[in-house]
Amino acid sequence: MNAETTFETHRPRLFALSYRLLGSRSDAEDVVQDTWLRWQQTDRSGIRDAEAWLVTAATRLGIDRLRAARVQREHYIGPWLPEPTEIDESPTPEHATEVAEQVSLAFLAVLERLGPEERAAFLLKEAFDYDYAQIAPLLGQSEANCRQMVHRARERVQAGRPRFDVAPENHRRLLERFMHAARRGDQPAIAALLREDARLVSDGGGKVAAVIRPLLGAVRIARLFWAAYRRQDPAITWRMGAVNGEPAILRYRDGRLTAVMVAISDGEQISELFTLANPDKLGLGVTAQDGGASW
Repeated sequence: MNAETTFETHRPRLFALSYRLLGSRSDAEDVVQDTWLRWQQTDRSGIRDAEAWLVTAATRLGIDRLRAARVQREHYIGPWLPEPTEIDESPTPEHATEVAEQVSLAFLAVLERLGPEERAAFLLKEAFDYDYAQIAPLLGQSEANCRQMVHRARERVQAGRPRFDVAPENHRRLLERFMHAARRGDQPAIAALLREDARLVSDGGGKVAAVIRPLLGAVRIARLFWAAYRRQDPAITWRMGAVNGEPAILRYRDGRLTAVMVAISDGEQISELFTLANPDKLGLGVTAQDGGASW
């Protein structure tokens, strides 16, 4: 195969890795493009394993970009949440399951708690089934260090996820009940659907009104939705859909998508809510005046 055909064969894998590493569609596309430029410019006569070379290049470029992004995010207004690759208004169960595996917005938000190399090691091991002998030279670390990084990352990720698997239909039904309760401003019903120590993270990016710090506690979160209900705008409608394959609440204003919400739950109560309202990440380009108040 020529250079372009070889690269295109591996492009989907490179994008999948870069997106999971960075949580940004546009940044992942940039990493894949930079990997292509390096591949094009390198002497490939001595490369025996094209996939290994490309994955190594993409991972190292991704780690560098993630480090730079984290410095930039220190000036971001409010919490930073990942950018979705797919928002589906009418998802089918089969497609949702296929897309959601390891790319759910909630899962990517949990990965934000990991350091760049720790995140790369964890993803290569858990999502792409690389062994430690492959990961070590790729990251320039010993196998022992990679094992420790993956072990620490696994513990931190598991701490932020449900302790047992939740059937997708149960999670969806719970989120739908939450949507109905929030839409009518029913504080007791909202609080009952949340764990007592529930957490709400909202990303408006300074472009629309949003909670600029994580909101903790079922009662406080219920009050927020009650306050939003009291300011109710008749132009706003809510519906269920999917974001990156996982069940999500989609909010529209005059038919335009203004926010999406995903959650982590045990199937009976919600432990974390993630609201994305930054129009740049939703591909909308609306102004703060257009966007209205966020959750």
